[in-house]
Amino acid sequence: MMLKLLIPVLFSVSIFADVDIDQNGYILYCPCMGRFGNQADHFLGSLAFAKALNRTLALPPWVEYRFGEPKSVQVPFSHYFQLEPLLKFHRVVTMEEFMENIAPKVWPPEKRTAFCYMARGQGTDCNAKEGNPFGPFWDTFNVDFVQSEFYGPLNYDVHHQDMARKWNNRYPPQKSPVLAFTGAPASFPVQIENKDLQKFLVWTPRIVNRAIDFIRNVLPIGSFVGIHLRNGVDWTRACEHLEHSPNLFSAPQCLGYRNEFGIASQDMCFPTPDAIAKQVKFAVKEYHAKSVFVSSDNDHLIPFLTKALKRMEVTVHKLANPEPHVDLAILGRANYFIGNCISSFTAFAKRERDANGLPSGFWGFPSNIVSATKQKHEEL
Repeated sequence: MMLKLLIPVLFSVSIFADVDIDQNGYILYCPCMGRFGNQADHFLGSLAFAKALNRTLALPPWVEYRFGEPKSVQVPFSHYFQLEPLLKFHRVVTMEEFMENIAPKVWPPEKRTAFCYMARGQGTDCNAKEGNPFGPFWDTFNVDFVQSEFYGPLNYDVHHQDMARKWNNRYPPQKSPVLAFTGAPASFPVQIENKDLQKFLVWTPRIVNRAIDFIRNVLPIGSFVGIHLRNGVDWTRACEHLEHSPNLFSAPQCLGYRNEFGIASQDMCFPTPDAIAKQVKFAVKEYHAKSVFVSSDNDHLIPFLTKALKRMEVTVHKLANPEPHVDLAILGRANYFIGNCISSFTAFAKRERDANGLPSGFWGFPSNIVSATKQKHEEL
């Protein structure tokens, strides 16, 4: 009799022994806007959103666009960042783990609903897989949606208007165990309340070791200045919109979210080589730097800066085969960093440095570089 009673109990345990199911539900989303910098902004907001709703966040792969590839490439989240630091803030699981071990139990194919604010594109549904990277992203996990859910007028600002409660009231986990969004449940640029979550994004040892190896074996012994240059053709075109978009892209990181510190200028968005050299010279002198590390999407200006800094006996460097994530890890370790106020790539480096108490500046901001240097001395 005792044996008969034990059998169903053991069977019940064995079903769930392989994976823990979060009864509060899950959040999935496609990081389908922009490249790494934009996706990182969105990730911080999505992490805050998941925390507020008390749902586990499925960490999406990073969407990358590579030369010669007709479709986007999905790189696992853990390829660049560690999971353990994120778990100190909130419950997370990789998208790969979710789809393999959790989705069969809580998100079967016949119940996969796409969530969007309103109908997307042509038609009357979310069209969650229409276009690149939307289609390739979900195809990576063999996901097809059977219906759409429009969640408007709800929004992602969980810091105001009791928004988290409104979400949970409308979509309780018992009825909607998975909220799968066509795009990130977050604003761009990153909401000011979510900026500090950057401290939970910690590079993997692979990225850190490559950065440290470069600093130790390529850069001269001593302090160094890191700079980020945006000067590709696409950036030139983006800067043309400043007149009508004074808070373009990540401009709030230096101008404030209400332009309380000024408005964006062409000198900030696309500084001239001479202006760059002048600002770098100030930084090199102030921090007694022996070298300058350059990260760029196009022209690193190595010959130009080398000539400009020749009398100061400062060398200028870049990675032989630039990799954006390693660039960021190096910039995060510079004694001083100068970036582009408008760029979300710069914003990532700035947030990481802020989390570690390291100083940073922006091209052309403040407009008077001499005044900025004097202000820095007063702060020190």
